[in-house]
Amino acid sequence: MKVLVWVEHDNGAVKDATLSAITAATKLGTVTALVTGSRVAPVTASTASIPGVEKVLVADDDVFEHALPENVAPMVAELMSGYDAFLAPATSAGKNVTPRIAALLDVMQISDIISVESGNTFTRPIYAGNVIATVMSRDAKIVITVRATAFEKAPREGGSATVETVKAGTDAGLSNFVGAEISRSERPELTSAKVVVSGGRALGSAEQFQAIIDPLADKLGAAVGASRAAVDAGYAPNDYQVGQTGKIVAPEVYLAVGISGAIQHLAGMKDSKIIVAINKDEDAPIFQIADVGLVGDLFAIVPELISKL
Repeated sequence: MKVLVWVEHDNGAVKDATLSAITAATKLGTVTALVTGSRVAPVTASTASIPGVEKVLVADDDVFEHALPENVAPMVAELMSGYDAFLAPATSAGKNVTPRIAALLDVMQISDIISVESGNTFTRPIYAGNVIATVMSRDAKIVITVRATAFEKAPREGGSATVETVKAGTDAGLSNFVGAEISRSERPELTSAKVVVSGGRALGSAEQFQAIIDPLADKLGAAVGASRAAVDAGYAPNDYQVGQTGKIVAPEVYLAVGISGAIQHLAGMKDSKIIVAINKDEDAPIFQIADVGLVGDLFAIVPELISKL
């Protein structure tokens, strides 16, 4: 089986989610990675070094600079004449491209897979992760998004793939890149951090969120997350949101501070290795999945915890 994997990158480094998608792809067959963008030589070299990748296709053109899916999808659909399956990470960028490719190929997309059972059978969570569905495709071409937290990341070094340039696409003229407002932080990226500290609506305000959560995260070298309720209340930015409608994380340690544990939030973090919950409500649902639970006032517990770290 020949598999094509779309490489998500920041024009400098391959994103961790792509490494997980490559691991999933190796379970299906021989892997070719597709790098799209403008002036992507460093990304191409990094991709060629990933073990498991046998060939790297490079589409280097200004029309791909911002990965506009209206430009990327037609080019990928054309390449798929030589491949059996297309995989992309289930990130915002990946989920923006894959449905268009599936539509152009007139096949069903299989979203957010967490395991590969065979060449055409996969599992994926439904109902906020409470049910795992087994999905089998009979389509001639398979289009898949991969949940990064369900697969080990492929190593970044040790491979020696060949590199081949492919014909660049054209500007579909359907969309334009206007700008990007990207938050910069010295903390680890939320989806790849080993420790995540998340705050909920119980923190009461953006000022208290920062005063309580940020020092604890700094002490632990952790990424900062938030529940949807906290984000909707304006306590934290959207890119902090963990949950079914936010980011899926599976760190070694997840600290849930003032988070009740709504099913939508649990769907985004319940695969964490160790879950620590701090909440004054001893009946909060978060305690049902927590490995360590502290019942009490977070405004007293967290400062004391920080002082002892």
